[in-house]
Amino acid sequence: MTFNLNKILMLTAILAMAGCGNKSNKEAETVINNKNMTAESILGNPDYLAISYGGYREKLRDSQPTIPQLKEDMKILSAMGIKILRTYNVQTPLPHASNVLEAIHQLKQEDKNFEMYVMLGAWMDCENAWTDKTPNHDVESPQNAGEIDRAVALANKYPDIVKVIAVGNEAMVKWATSYFVQPSIILKWVNHLQDLKKSGKLPADLWITSSDDFASWGGGDPLYHVKDLENLIKAVDYISMHTYPYHNSHYNPEFWKVPESEQHLSDIEKTDAAMSRALQFAKKQYDSVSNYMKSLGVNKPIHIGETGWASISDGFYGQDGSRATDEYKQAAYYKKLREWTNKAGISCFYFEAFDEQWKDARNPLGSENHFGLFTLNGEAKYPLWDLVDQGVFKGLTRDGKPVSKTFNGNKEALMKTVLPPPALKEVSVTN
Repeated sequence: MTFNLNKILMLTAILAMAGCGNKSNKEAETVINNKNMTAESILGNPDYLAISYGGYREKLRDSQPTIPQLKEDMKILSAMGIKILRTYNVQTPLPHASNVLEAIHQLKQEDKNFEMYVMLGAWMDCENAWTDKTPNHDVESPQNAGEIDRAVALANKYPDIVKVIAVGNEAMVKWATSYFVQPSIILKWVNHLQDLKKSGKLPADLWITSSDDFASWGGGDPLYHVKDLENLIKAVDYISMHTYPYHNSHYNPEFWKVPESEQHLSDIEKTDAAMSRALQFAKKQYDSVSNYMKSLGVNKPIHIGETGWASISDGFYGQDGSRATDEYKQAAYYKKLREWTNKAGISCFYFEAFDEQWKDARNPLGSENHFGLFTLNGEAKYPLWDLVDQGVFKGLTRDGKPVSKTFNGNKEALMKTVLPPPALKEVSVTN
Protein backbone atom coordinates (compact mmCIF):
# COMPACT_ATOMS: atom_id res chain seq x y z
CA MET A 1 0.00 0.00 0.00
CA THR A 2 1.34 3.44 -0.93
CA PHE A 3 0.72 6.58 1.15
CA ASN A 4 0.24 10.08 -0.22
CA LEU A 5 1.94 12.41 2.29
CA ASN A 6 -0.06 15.46 1.17
CA LYS A 7 -3.34 13.63 1.73
CA ILE A 8 -2.26 12.52 5.18
CA LEU A 9 -1.31 16.06 6.13
CA MET A 10 -4.61 17.43 4.81
CA LEU A 11 -6.59 14.79 6.72
CA THR A 12 -4.66 15.62 9.89
CA ALA A 13 -5.43 19.31 9.50
CA ILE A 14 -9.14 18.64 8.98
CA LEU A 15 -9.30 16.43 12.07
CA ALA A 16 -7.46 19.07 14.10
CA MET A 17 -9.91 21.74 13.01
CA ALA A 18 -12.84 19.51 13.90
CA GLY A 19 -11.29 18.92 17.30
CA CYS A 20 -11.35 22.64 18.02
CA GLY A 21 -15.14 22.48 18.23
CA ASN A 22 -17.91 24.35 16.47
CA LYS A 23 -17.67 27.37 18.76
CA SER A 24 -14.07 28.12 17.78
CA ASN A 25 -14.89 27.76 14.10
CA LYS A 26 -17.82 30.15 14.43
CA GLU A 27 -15.69 32.65 16.31
CA ALA A 28 -13.02 32.53 13.61
CA GLU A 29 -15.68 32.95 10.92
CA THR A 30 -17.14 35.96 12.76
CA VAL A 31 -13.74 37.65 13.03
CA ILE A 32 -13.09 37.13 9.31
CA ASN A 33 -16.54 38.40 8.37
CA ASN A 34 -16.20 41.47 10.60
CA LYS A 35 -13.11 42.53 8.70
CA ASN A 36 -14.84 42.20 5.35
CA MET A 37 -18.16 43.95 6.08
CA THR A 38 -18.80 47.07 4.02
CA ALA A 39 -21.61 49.60 3.76
CA GLU A 40 -22.81 47.80 0.67
CA SER A 41 -23.04 44.48 2.52
CA ILE A 42 -24.71 45.75 5.71
CA LEU A 43 -27.16 48.38 4.42
CA GLY A 44 -30.43 46.73 3.48
CA ASN A 45 -29.38 43.51 5.22
CA PRO A 46 -32.15 42.46 7.67
CA ASP A 47 -29.53 40.74 9.84
CA TYR A 48 -28.00 44.20 10.45
CA LEU A 49 -30.72 46.30 12.04
CA ALA A 50 -30.03 50.04 12.23
CA ILE A 51 -30.97 52.72 14.75
CA SER A 52 -30.33 56.40 15.47
CA TYR A 53 -28.40 56.85 18.68
CA GLY A 54 -27.67 59.55 21.22
CA GLY A 55 -26.45 58.52 24.64
CA TYR A 56 -27.11 61.81 26.42
CA ARG A 57 -28.64 61.41 29.87
CA GLU A 58 -28.79 64.99 31.13
CA LYS A 59 -30.56 68.21 30.12
CA LEU A 60 -27.37 69.73 28.70
CA ARG A 61 -25.14 68.15 26.08
CA ASP A 62 -22.18 69.49 28.01
CA SER A 63 -22.80 66.53 30.33
CA GLN A 64 -21.32 63.87 28.10
CA PRO A 65 -22.03 60.18 28.67
CA THR A 66 -18.92 58.29 29.72
CA ILE A 67 -17.40 55.48 27.70
CA PRO A 68 -18.55 52.89 30.29
CA GLN A 69 -22.09 54.27 29.94
CA LEU A 70 -21.86 54.08 26.16
CA LYS A 71 -20.64 50.50 26.38
CA GLU A 72 -23.68 49.62 28.48
CA ASP A 73 -25.90 51.07 25.75
CA MET A 74 -24.01 49.23 23.00
CA LYS A 75 -24.54 45.91 24.78
CA ILE A 76 -28.28 46.57 25.13
CA LEU A 77 -28.65 47.50 21.47
CA SER A 78 -26.55 44.57 20.32
CA ALA A 79 -28.75 42.21 22.33
CA MET A 80 -31.81 43.35 20.38
CA GLY A 81 -30.11 42.80 17.03
CA ILE A 82 -28.89 46.34 16.32
CA LYS A 83 -25.60 46.35 14.40
CA ILE A 84 -25.53 49.80 12.78
CA LEU A 85 -25.74 53.12 14.65
CA ARG A 86 -26.31 56.57 13.28
CA THR A 87 -24.66 59.57 14.96
CA TYR A 88 -25.21 63.21 14.05
CA ASN A 89 -22.16 65.39 14.51
CA VAL A 90 -18.50 65.53 15.47
CA GLN A 91 -18.68 69.05 16.87
CA THR A 92 -16.16 70.34 19.37
CA PRO A 93 -16.08 70.32 22.33
CA LEU A 94 -18.61 67.45 22.23
CA PRO A 95 -16.76 64.11 21.95
CA HIS A 96 -19.94 62.00 21.84
CA ALA A 97 -19.35 60.47 18.41
CA SER A 98 -15.67 59.78 18.99
CA ASN A 99 -16.49 58.24 22.38
CA VAL A 100 -19.13 56.01 20.76
CA LEU A 101 -16.50 54.77 18.32
CA GLU A 102 -14.02 54.18 21.12
CA ALA A 103 -16.65 52.32 23.15
CA ILE A 104 -17.34 50.01 20.21
CA HIS A 105 -13.61 49.57 19.66
CA GLN A 106 -13.11 48.52 23.27
CA LEU A 107 -16.03 46.09 23.12
CA LYS A 108 -14.54 44.50 20.02
CA GLN A 109 -11.22 44.13 21.80
CA GLU A 110 -12.97 42.46 24.73
CA ASP A 111 -15.14 40.19 22.59
CA LYS A 112 -14.12 39.27 19.04
CA ASN A 113 -17.71 38.34 18.28
CA PHE A 114 -19.02 41.83 19.07
CA GLU A 115 -20.17 43.57 15.90
CA MET A 116 -21.31 47.18 15.54
CA TYR A 117 -20.90 49.71 12.73
CA VAL A 118 -21.52 53.45 12.48
CA MET A 119 -23.03 55.90 10.04
CA LEU A 120 -21.04 58.96 11.13
CA GLY A 121 -22.75 62.33 10.77
CA ALA A 122 -21.00 65.62 10.02
CA TRP A 123 -23.26 68.55 10.94
CA MET A 124 -23.76 71.30 8.33
CA ASP A 125 -24.87 74.87 9.05
CA CYS A 126 -25.32 78.07 7.08
CA GLU A 127 -23.62 81.36 7.90
CA ASN A 128 -25.02 82.93 11.10
CA ALA A 129 -26.84 79.75 12.08
CA TRP A 130 -28.04 79.62 15.71
CA THR A 131 -27.11 83.30 16.30
CA ASP A 132 -29.07 86.53 16.68
CA LYS A 133 -28.01 87.45 13.13
CA THR A 134 -30.07 86.67 10.05
CA PRO A 135 -29.10 83.24 8.64
CA ASN A 136 -27.55 83.39 5.17
CA HIS A 137 -28.67 80.16 3.58
CA ASP A 138 -26.55 80.70 0.46
CA VAL A 139 -23.28 80.78 2.39
CA GLU A 140 -22.03 78.00 4.65
CA SER A 141 -20.76 78.27 8.17
CA PRO A 142 -16.96 78.35 8.52
CA GLN A 143 -17.43 75.52 11.05
CA ASN A 144 -18.39 73.06 8.31
CA ALA A 145 -14.85 72.42 7.13
CA GLY A 146 -13.81 71.37 10.62
CA GLU A 147 -16.75 68.95 10.82
CA ILE A 148 -15.64 67.26 7.63
CA ASP A 149 -12.01 67.09 8.73
CA ARG A 150 -12.97 65.48 12.05
CA ALA A 151 -15.26 62.98 10.33
CA VAL A 152 -12.46 62.02 7.95
CA ALA A 153 -10.02 61.56 10.82
CA LEU A 154 -12.44 59.29 12.70
CA ALA A 155 -13.25 57.26 9.59
CA ASN A 156 -9.54 56.63 9.12
CA LYS A 157 -8.94 55.88 12.81
CA TYR A 158 -11.81 53.37 12.98
CA PRO A 159 -12.13 51.98 9.43
CA ASP A 160 -13.53 48.70 10.76
CA ILE A 161 -16.42 50.57 12.41
CA VAL A 162 -17.22 53.69 10.35
CA LYS A 163 -18.88 52.51 7.15
CA VAL A 164 -20.79 55.68 6.13
CA ILE A 165 -20.22 59.41 6.42
CA ALA A 166 -23.40 61.51 6.18
CA VAL A 167 -22.90 65.16 5.23
CA GLY A 168 -25.54 67.09 7.18
CA ASN A 169 -28.75 66.21 8.98
CA GLU A 170 -31.91 67.78 7.56
CA ALA A 171 -29.51 70.44 6.33
CA MET A 172 -31.33 71.22 3.06
CA VAL A 173 -34.98 71.20 4.11
CA LYS A 174 -36.33 74.72 4.09
CA TRP A 175 -38.35 74.46 7.29
CA ALA A 176 -35.02 74.22 9.15
CA THR A 177 -34.96 78.01 9.08
CA SER A 178 -32.24 78.39 11.72
CA TYR A 179 -29.52 76.66 9.72
CA PHE A 180 -30.44 75.12 6.33
CA VAL A 181 -28.04 75.36 3.41
CA GLN A 182 -28.45 75.10 -0.34
CA PRO A 183 -27.79 71.72 -2.03
CA SER A 184 -24.64 73.17 -3.61
CA ILE A 185 -22.96 73.24 -0.20
CA ILE A 186 -23.79 69.60 0.56
CA LEU A 187 -22.68 68.66 -2.96
CA LYS A 188 -19.34 70.42 -2.42
CA TRP A 189 -18.51 68.30 0.63
CA VAL A 190 -19.86 65.05 -0.81
CA ASN A 191 -17.61 65.52 -3.84
CA HIS A 192 -14.70 66.34 -1.53
CA LEU A 193 -15.15 63.08 0.35
CA GLN A 194 -15.54 61.10 -2.86
CA ASP A 195 -12.28 62.62 -4.10
CA LEU A 196 -10.54 61.57 -0.86
CA LYS A 197 -11.70 58.01 -1.52
CA LYS A 198 -10.32 58.10 -5.05
CA SER A 199 -6.95 59.39 -3.83
CA GLY A 200 -6.67 56.75 -1.12
CA LYS A 201 -7.13 59.20 1.75
CA LEU A 202 -10.35 57.46 2.82
CA PRO A 203 -11.27 53.77 2.54
CA ALA A 204 -12.49 53.03 -0.97
CA ASP A 205 -15.53 51.10 0.28
CA LEU A 206 -16.71 53.88 2.63
CA TRP A 207 -20.10 55.17 1.48
CA ILE A 208 -20.95 58.87 1.38
CA THR A 209 -24.45 60.32 1.66
CA SER A 210 -26.50 63.14 3.17
CA SER A 211 -29.40 62.43 5.51
CA ASP A 212 -32.40 64.65 4.85
CA ASP A 213 -36.15 65.01 4.66
CA PHE A 214 -37.94 63.27 1.79
CA ALA A 215 -38.79 66.67 0.28
CA SER A 216 -35.11 67.64 0.18
CA TRP A 217 -34.49 64.59 -2.02
CA GLY A 218 -37.08 65.72 -4.55
CA GLY A 219 -40.02 63.74 -3.22
CA GLY A 220 -42.19 66.75 -2.43
CA ASP A 221 -42.42 70.39 -3.52
CA PRO A 222 -40.91 70.99 -7.01
CA LEU A 223 -39.16 73.98 -5.40
CA TYR A 224 -36.44 71.49 -4.44
CA HIS A 225 -35.93 70.26 -8.01
CA VAL A 226 -32.77 72.15 -8.83
CA LYS A 227 -29.66 71.18 -10.78
CA ASP A 228 -27.47 70.96 -7.69
CA LEU A 229 -29.85 68.40 -6.18
CA GLU A 230 -29.70 66.37 -9.39
CA ASN A 231 -25.91 66.40 -9.19
CA LEU A 232 -26.01 65.52 -5.50
CA ILE A 233 -28.19 62.48 -6.15
CA LYS A 234 -25.65 61.35 -8.73
CA ALA A 235 -22.73 62.00 -6.37
CA VAL A 236 -23.85 60.14 -3.22
CA ASP A 237 -23.43 56.39 -2.87
CA TYR A 238 -26.99 56.10 -1.64
CA ILE A 239 -29.86 58.32 -0.55
CA SER A 240 -30.68 58.61 3.16
CA MET A 241 -34.23 59.99 3.47
CA HIS A 242 -36.42 60.89 6.45
CA THR A 243 -40.15 60.32 6.78
CA TYR A 244 -42.36 61.24 9.75
CA PRO A 245 -46.04 60.28 9.68
CA TYR A 246 -46.02 61.14 13.39
CA HIS A 247 -45.38 64.84 12.78
CA ASN A 248 -47.72 64.84 9.82
CA SER A 249 -50.55 63.70 12.08
CA HIS A 250 -50.62 67.41 12.98
CA TYR A 251 -49.27 69.17 9.89
CA ASN A 252 -50.92 66.99 7.23
CA PRO A 253 -53.68 65.15 9.12
CA GLU A 254 -55.91 63.93 6.29
CA PHE A 255 -54.32 60.48 6.32
CA TRP A 256 -54.47 60.30 10.09
CA LYS A 257 -57.99 61.25 11.07
CA VAL A 258 -60.75 58.66 11.23
CA PRO A 259 -62.91 58.71 8.09
CA GLU A 260 -66.69 58.46 8.21
CA SER A 261 -66.51 54.87 6.95
CA GLU A 262 -64.65 53.82 10.12
CA GLN A 263 -66.78 55.61 12.71
CA HIS A 264 -68.58 52.38 13.61
CA LEU A 265 -65.32 50.70 14.67
CA SER A 266 -64.16 50.34 18.26
CA ASP A 267 -61.55 52.78 19.53
CA ILE A 268 -58.75 50.24 19.25
CA GLU A 269 -59.84 49.27 15.73
CA LYS A 270 -59.79 52.95 14.74
CA THR A 271 -56.29 53.23 16.19
CA ASP A 272 -55.02 50.13 14.40
CA ALA A 273 -56.44 51.37 11.10
CA ALA A 274 -54.73 54.74 11.59
CA MET A 275 -51.39 53.05 12.19
CA SER A 276 -51.79 51.09 8.96
CA ARG A 277 -52.39 54.40 7.17
CA ALA A 278 -49.28 55.81 8.86
CA LEU A 279 -47.21 53.01 7.32
CA GLN A 280 -48.71 53.71 3.90
CA PHE A 281 -47.87 57.40 4.37
CA ALA A 282 -44.21 56.53 4.96
CA LYS A 283 -44.17 54.19 1.96
CA LYS A 284 -45.67 56.92 -0.23
CA GLN A 285 -42.93 59.37 0.73
CA TYR A 286 -40.28 56.72 0.11
CA ASP A 287 -41.74 56.00 -3.32
CA SER A 288 -41.87 59.72 -4.14
CA VAL A 289 -38.11 59.98 -3.62
CA SER A 290 -37.52 56.82 -5.63
CA ASN A 291 -39.65 58.10 -8.50
CA TYR A 292 -37.82 61.43 -8.60
CA MET A 293 -34.43 59.73 -8.52
CA LYS A 294 -35.39 57.41 -11.38
CA SER A 295 -36.74 60.34 -13.40
CA LEU A 296 -33.14 61.59 -13.48
CA GLY A 297 -31.93 58.30 -14.90
CA VAL A 298 -30.37 57.29 -11.58
CA ASN A 299 -30.87 53.96 -9.85
CA LYS A 300 -29.13 53.54 -6.51
CA PRO A 301 -30.13 52.40 -3.00
CA ILE A 302 -32.48 54.49 -0.88
CA HIS A 303 -32.48 53.84 2.86
CA ILE A 304 -34.44 55.49 5.67
CA GLY A 305 -32.08 57.65 7.68
CA GLU A 306 -34.72 58.60 10.20
CA THR A 307 -38.29 57.88 11.18
CA GLY A 308 -39.92 57.39 14.55
CA TRP A 309 -42.86 57.79 16.90
CA ALA A 310 -42.90 59.54 20.28
CA SER A 311 -44.52 57.99 23.35
CA ILE A 312 -45.31 61.24 25.25
CA SER A 313 -46.42 64.69 24.10
CA ASP A 314 -48.17 67.60 25.78
CA GLY A 315 -48.20 69.55 22.51
CA PHE A 316 -49.50 69.08 18.97
CA TYR A 317 -49.54 65.30 19.20
CA GLY A 318 -51.23 64.74 22.57
CA GLN A 319 -54.78 64.50 23.82
CA ASP A 320 -56.02 67.86 22.55
CA GLY A 321 -54.00 67.60 19.36
CA SER A 322 -53.68 64.70 16.93
CA ARG A 323 -53.72 62.08 19.73
CA ALA A 324 -50.92 60.25 17.97
CA THR A 325 -48.85 59.78 21.10
CA ASP A 326 -48.64 56.68 23.29
CA GLU A 327 -46.56 53.51 23.55
CA TYR A 328 -49.19 51.35 21.87
CA LYS A 329 -49.02 53.43 18.67
CA GLN A 330 -45.24 53.62 18.96
CA ALA A 331 -45.07 49.82 19.06
CA ALA A 332 -47.41 49.46 16.09
CA TYR A 333 -45.34 51.87 13.99
CA TYR A 334 -42.02 50.34 14.98
CA LYS A 335 -43.09 46.79 14.17
CA LYS A 336 -44.77 47.75 10.90
CA LEU A 337 -41.68 49.69 9.81
CA ARG A 338 -39.32 46.85 10.66
CA GLU A 339 -41.49 44.29 8.86
CA TRP A 340 -41.73 46.41 5.71
CA THR A 341 -38.10 47.54 5.53
CA ASN A 342 -36.61 44.16 6.39
CA LYS A 343 -38.67 42.49 3.67
CA ALA A 344 -37.90 45.23 1.13
CA GLY A 345 -34.14 45.30 1.78
CA ILE A 346 -34.21 48.83 3.20
CA SER A 347 -32.12 49.89 6.19
CA CYS A 348 -34.19 51.88 8.69
CA PHE A 349 -32.25 53.98 11.17
CA TYR A 350 -35.21 54.11 13.51
CA PHE A 351 -35.34 57.23 15.68
CA GLU A 352 -34.33 56.55 18.31
CA ALA A 353 -32.69 54.15 20.76
CA PHE A 354 -33.01 55.98 24.11
CA ASP A 355 -34.97 59.02 25.29
CA GLU A 356 -32.86 62.19 25.51
CA GLN A 357 -34.03 65.07 27.69
CA TRP A 358 -31.76 67.81 26.32
CA LYS A 359 -33.79 68.13 23.12
CA ASP A 360 -36.60 70.03 24.88
CA ALA A 361 -34.98 70.65 28.25
CA ARG A 362 -37.51 73.27 29.37
CA ASN A 363 -40.47 70.98 28.78
CA PRO A 364 -40.10 67.46 30.22
CA LEU A 365 -43.29 66.35 28.42
CA GLY A 366 -42.20 67.64 25.01
CA SER A 367 -42.39 64.97 22.32
CA GLU A 368 -38.77 65.46 21.24
CA ASN A 369 -37.67 64.03 24.58
CA HIS A 370 -39.64 60.81 24.14
CA PHE A 371 -38.83 59.16 20.81
CA GLY A 372 -36.67 56.47 22.42
CA LEU A 373 -37.53 52.78 22.50
CA PHE A 374 -36.05 52.93 26.01
CA THR A 375 -36.65 55.52 28.69
CA LEU A 376 -33.78 57.47 30.23
CA ASN A 377 -33.45 54.94 33.06
CA GLY A 378 -33.41 51.98 30.69
CA GLU A 379 -37.01 50.81 30.85
CA ALA A 380 -38.07 49.08 27.65
CA LYS A 381 -41.17 50.66 26.13
CA TYR A 382 -44.04 48.60 24.75
CA PRO A 383 -42.36 47.98 21.34
CA LEU A 384 -39.76 45.87 23.18
CA TRP A 385 -41.79 44.15 25.88
CA ASP A 386 -41.64 40.85 24.02
CA LEU A 387 -37.82 41.01 24.04
CA VAL A 388 -37.86 41.50 27.81
CA ASP A 389 -40.10 38.43 28.12
CA GLN A 390 -37.66 36.45 26.00
CA GLY A 391 -34.79 37.32 28.35
CA VAL A 392 -32.86 39.16 25.65
CA PHE A 393 -31.68 41.82 28.13
CA LYS A 394 -30.96 39.49 31.03
CA GLY A 395 -27.90 40.67 32.97
CA LEU A 396 -27.70 43.99 31.09
CA THR A 397 -28.06 47.37 32.78
CA ARG A 398 -28.25 51.08 32.02
CA ASP A 399 -26.53 53.19 34.65
CA GLY A 400 -26.64 50.16 36.91
CA LYS A 401 -30.38 49.55 36.53
CA PRO A 402 -31.58 46.32 34.90
CA VAL A 403 -33.77 46.57 31.83
CA SER A 404 -37.44 46.27 32.80
CA LYS A 405 -40.79 47.14 31.24
CA THR A 406 -42.55 50.49 31.36
CA PHE A 407 -45.86 50.55 33.28
CA ASN A 408 -44.34 47.71 35.35
CA GLY A 409 -45.44 45.47 32.52
CA ASN A 410 -49.12 46.20 33.15
CA LYS A 411 -50.71 46.31 29.69
CA GLU A 412 -54.10 47.29 31.10
CA ALA A 413 -52.55 50.45 32.58
CA LEU A 414 -50.79 51.17 29.29
CA MET A 415 -53.98 50.82 27.27
CA LYS A 416 -55.71 53.44 29.39
CA THR A 417 -53.37 55.99 27.78
CA VAL A 418 -54.43 55.07 24.24
CA LEU A 419 -56.88 57.36 22.43
CA PRO A 420 -58.13 56.97 18.86
CA PRO A 421 -57.37 59.75 16.36
CA PRO A 422 -59.92 62.57 15.93
CA ALA A 423 -62.66 62.16 13.35
CA LEU A 424 -61.96 63.50 9.88
CA LYS A 425 -65.08 65.64 10.08
CA GLU A 426 -63.56 67.61 12.96
CA VAL A 427 -61.94 70.93 12.10
CA SER A 428 -58.67 70.31 10.24
CA VAL A 429 -55.41 71.71 11.56
CA THR A 430 -53.93 74.38 9.33
CA ASN A 431 -50.49 73.50 7.99
